[in-house]
Amino acid sequence: MRISITDYAVGAAVAGDLANTSPTVRTTTGDALPSPEALTRFLAGHGLRLDALADGRSPTADEVHEVHLLRREARGVVETETEEQAVAGAAVLAGRAALGPLLDRDAGGRWQWYVPTAPGASPAEELAAIIGVGLLGAVRALGHGRFRACAAPGCRGVFVDTSRGGRRVYCAPDLCGNRLNVANHRARHRLDSTR
Repeated sequence: MRISITDYAVGAAVAGDLANTSPTVRTTTGDALPSPEALTRFLAGHGLRLDALADGRSPTADEVHEVHLLRREARGVVETETEEQAVAGAAVLAGRAALGPLLDRDAGGRWQWYVPTAPGASPAEELAAIIGVGLLGAVRALGHGRFRACAAPGCRGVFVDTSRGGRRVYCAPDLCGNRLNVANHRARHRLDSTR
C-alpha cells in the first residue's frame, strides 16, 4: 500500500472515525466495529484497500481486536495536549508499518510523495501507518488546534478538522449537529408555546 503524504485528510478522518467507533462514544448503539464484517464496511466506507486484505479475504476476529487496540491509540493522539505529543504519537503509529517516503508519479503523471507500507503488515499496522501519516500531515498543514473533541453535549467523540474554514465543531455533523439543532428547535418551540 502507498499512502499519499499530500492527502493527509484521509488518514486524519480515519483517526477520528475509528476512535468514534468505540462503545464509549456510541453509548446507545455499542461498538460500531463488533465483527470482521463491520471492519470491512468501515474500510470500504473510507475507500481503503489494505494490502493485508488484497487477496479478498475478510479480516479475522484477532485482526479486529488489534484494530480495537489501535483505536484507543488513535484517540490518544487526537486528544494530546501539545503539538509535540501529537507528533510523537503519530510518528509511533506511522512507524508500525510505514517505510521511508518515495517520490513517484500519480495517475496524472505528476510527481508525488508517498509512504509505502511494509510487505506483510497486518491490517492494524497498515491502518496505524495511514492514521500516523495523516495526523502528521494535519499537524504540519493545519496545526494541533484542529484536533478537537465534539462540542455536542454528552458526546465523547473526537475528530481532526480538515475543513477549509476550520470551524467544524461536531464529530459527526449529520448526527451530533442535527441532534443539537433539533433540541434547540424544540426548546424554542416550548418557549414560544408558553408565551
